[in-house]
Amino acid sequence: MSDDLQQASPTTKMLEQLVLDKISACYQQAEQRLNRSFSRPIINFNQRGKAAGSARLQTNELRFNSILLQENQQHFIMHTVPHEVAHLLTYQLYGRTKPHGKEWQQIMNQIFDLAAKTTHQYDISSVKGKSFTYACQCTDHQLTIRRHNKIVRDNIKYICRLCKQSLSRKH
Repeated sequence: MSDDLQQASPTTKMLEQLVLDKISACYQQAEQRLNRSFSRPIINFNQRGKAAGSARLQTNELRFNSILLQENQQHFIMHTVPHEVAHLLTYQLYGRTKPHGKEWQQIMNQIFDLAAKTTHQYDISSVKGKSFTYACQCTDHQLTIRRHNKIVRDNIKYICRLCKQSLSRKH
């Protein structure tokens, strides 16, 4: 192995294995309680940004944010992993539904015995990208680099939901 290839720390590999084990346990629990089998997903640890995880329904894929996993190990494995698995199970059982609708909530509550929380409360300071300050008549807004670039490059306008005024760059 060449020196310029960086190996993941054992902690990262161990955490990823714990996630894989939890995914397997979630599927086994669902299969036992629902008396049917489910196809297993593709699993990646390449989720970026503020999202802890995501489920890609059509490709049967789970993506997890390795930084937020590292920073919130136990809660992430116990709550975020079943949350994302529940999305794939919901899709396989019911087809397209509201992302956190009654079908998803039912799987969270009755299959995984967990509260159906739609968002995480993790500290995102380490994964939050650069932001840009824009203002309207009533307040300042922090826009992501993606939104800022759309304004600059594509001449897109964003409107404040409260005062309905166009946002302008604050220097």
